[in-house]
Amino acid sequence: MVPKFMMANGKLVRVLLHTDVVKYLEFKAVDGSYVLQKGKVHKVPANDAEALVSPLMGIFEKRRARNFFLYVQDFEENDPKTHKGLDLNRMTMAELYKHYDLTEDTQDFIGHALALHRDNSYLSQPALPTVHKIKLYHESLCRYDGLKSPYLYPRYGLGELPQAFARLSAVYGGTYMLNQPGVEVLYENGVAVGIKNGADVARAKLVVGDPSYFPGKTRVVAKVVRAIAIMSHPIPNTDNAHSVQIILPQKQTGRNSDMYVFCCSYAHSVAAKDKWLAFVSTTMETSNPEVELAAGLALLGPVDEKFVEVREICEPVGDGSKDKCFISKGYDATTHFETTVEDVLDMYHRITGRDLDLTVKDLSQVETA
Repeated sequence: MVPKFMMANGKLVRVLLHTDVVKYLEFKAVDGSYVLQKGKVHKVPANDAEALVSPLMGIFEKRRARNFFLYVQDFEENDPKTHKGLDLNRMTMAELYKHYDLTEDTQDFIGHALALHRDNSYLSQPALPTVHKIKLYHESLCRYDGLKSPYLYPRYGLGELPQAFARLSAVYGGTYMLNQPGVEVLYENGVAVGIKNGADVARAKLVVGDPSYFPGKTRVVAKVVRAIAIMSHPIPNTDNAHSVQIILPQKQTGRNSDMYVFCCSYAHSVAAKDKWLAFVSTTMETSNPEVELAAGLALLGPVDEKFVEVREICEPVGDGSKDKCFISKGYDATTHFETTVEDVLDMYHRITGRDLDLTVKDLSQVETA
């Protein structure tokens, strides 16, 4: 119930390839990525032709932006010739934007819709990480022919991911205890040694789980409000897209953090025929959660039914090295997996003591429809 798109060249797709889980999955390209600017929804250009006619920038600004994007695309961290005299480890992102004389609206669109930053704190940080994020967006867009956005989504929804991992785990001898609602972590001398449910006990060297299984070992760092809407039409002004992401940068809504709209439909086999599902989410900043979503909900048009929930985002207080409890973070408001997969890879490093090598597989193995 927290749907997120995948970057076509992102780390989650590489994890799926590395583990061969892709053998059990079928992906479908997402129809479009959009951004809110001055009260209107605009498509993030997916090619040169779209960029030329996009109302996101004026004609002179497009020329400046083109020079910026050419610099980013050509930039290679290990090749000083591509740096053009700029030290991106020292130069802030705000200074890099200023170097190319980009307007605030263009900065807003690049930083939030391409680099996928959740707020503007990145502007005062070194430019290098943001340049890598923009390169990832471009590489994802170019990964497969004809993509209208850099995102993929599994047919039949995200429930396919744990199912596919479960299938592969079973091949390697994984054991499952299904329908275990009362599971508790079993401790000895403060160290996790397995799980139990009544008289049933499964012992292990370590326990991995989400914060709900580890009371007292996590802290609340934020709250997310999400609205789930069932609709009988696509979101207006998205070219009748069956699947779409819309990012509402903080500056456009007068907030401290971005708002996100996720939309999918029967085309991805996640809804009944001629039905669309939309999720609007943001980090809570007031005591009126539904009011905070007003700007995103206003983009949806008529809604058949709507549900609103508030969820706490928790994170572990320890790294798991002492108590053998390896705990994931809660899901943030974003509608893409880039932040979540970083948490997964960090957990892998803490458990194994090494980084996961994601360079060993050919991305062409991912099948898209």
